Amino acid sequence: MKSFVFLMTFVAAYCKSQTLPLDTILKNIPQGAYVKDLNHELDSFIGIYKSNFEGNEITLYITKQENKLERSTGKTYYLDALIIKYIVKNNSGITLQDTQNSNMSDIELYSIATRPYENKIIFYYSGTHCGMGWGSIILKRINNNNQILWDYQPNSGALSKDCNADKTVYLPETDNLIFTKQ
Repeated sequence: MKSFVFLMTFVAAYCKSQTLPLDTILKNIPQGAYVKDLNHELDSFIGIYKSNFEGNEITLYITKQENKLERSTGKTYYLDALIIKYIVKNNSGITLQDTQNSNMSDIELYSIATRPYENKIIFYYSGTHCGMGWGSIILKRINNNNQILWDYQPNSGALSKDCNADKTVYLPETDNLIFTKQ
């Protein structure tokens, strides 16, 4: 029994020592660690935001997920992340893409890093179907947390060549697009 209590104490101490702040550099995150939002840096980004771009209305639904499993550069760890679901409608109100209300599990958009000294969050975007448009999106908080700047840096091409789905990238491929909190 004493060895069991010792083992549990050791495991608890080990796990606690592996909790790291959000701004930890990826190469410094050990296998199995937990990158935690210790200072609640993500909270001010949570909400619903809207913008218009080239005749389309884009609505972002930003939520926070704790303990999100992440696999990157050969290691597995957990992190607190912002998750973005979105709806893109054209100027006639027709929905072009909806990850908020549909089961589009192949399209992911979640935070992978923070730059708190710049009020920025960096996101990984898996791209639309077949990975078309995958890349990074940076959101920067402005104007008393009521607005964010959008900067989307897509990579070219699809990740899968054998794809018959709609490969259109509906998210705005632009820099400095302002989204306003609703």
